[in-house]
Amino acid sequence: MKKIILAAALSAPFAVAAQPSSQVAWTAEQLNFVKAGNPQKGKDLAQTCNACHGASGISSMAGTPSLAGQLPTYLFKQLQDYANGNREHAVMSSMAKSLSKQDAADLSAWFASLQPTFQPNTPPVYENAEKLVKDGNNDRILPPCEVCHGGKGQGQKIDVPALSGQNAEYLTATLKAFKDGSRHNDIYSRMRLIAKELSDQEIDELGFYYQNIKK
Repeated sequence: MKKIILAAALSAPFAVAAQPSSQVAWTAEQLNFVKAGNPQKGKDLAQTCNACHGASGISSMAGTPSLAGQLPTYLFKQLQDYANGNREHAVMSSMAKSLSKQDAADLSAWFASLQPTFQPNTPPVYENAEKLVKDGNNDRILPPCEVCHGGKGQGQKIDVPALSGQNAEYLTATLKAFKDGSRHNDIYSRMRLIAKELSDQEIDELGFYYQNIKK
């Protein structure tokens, strides 16, 4: 019951700025469009992505995410957010603007079709992170991370990303960007509200926790 109450609290619409955090609306038509993405066409398009994200979708660059096995809906939304200016990045923003929506769907299908490679790293102790993932924190009205991201970090709920095996540096940088508001394409400010309640140490531990979890 505790998990349900906390999750419901963070699912409610919050007062946010007039500018929407994302212009992607998950209608049935939009979901079917992404589902019909052509991975073979996406493979051809991904040639320009390989330098950073790896030929097999596994990045060797610590600050760059691996995309293999990521949810196609999540990837599609991020590409659209980059193109629309709801998410900003010096390289990705310009690249996303050059893609059609069909290109974005095809790329998303390609990366989603790849097998993620689990690359564990020797982590520090992350007892606090494990507690946050499994139990959340009542005092700070934080739901367990697994409510949305799944018990093994597999992702779910249309565009909640998979976190399992993702490099820790990228994950911690992402959470800190939500915390300081420099990333703001989360619906209803959900991740911003959560990240603001986390200490930098907790964020670092969460990065190592998910890097070492195999889905």
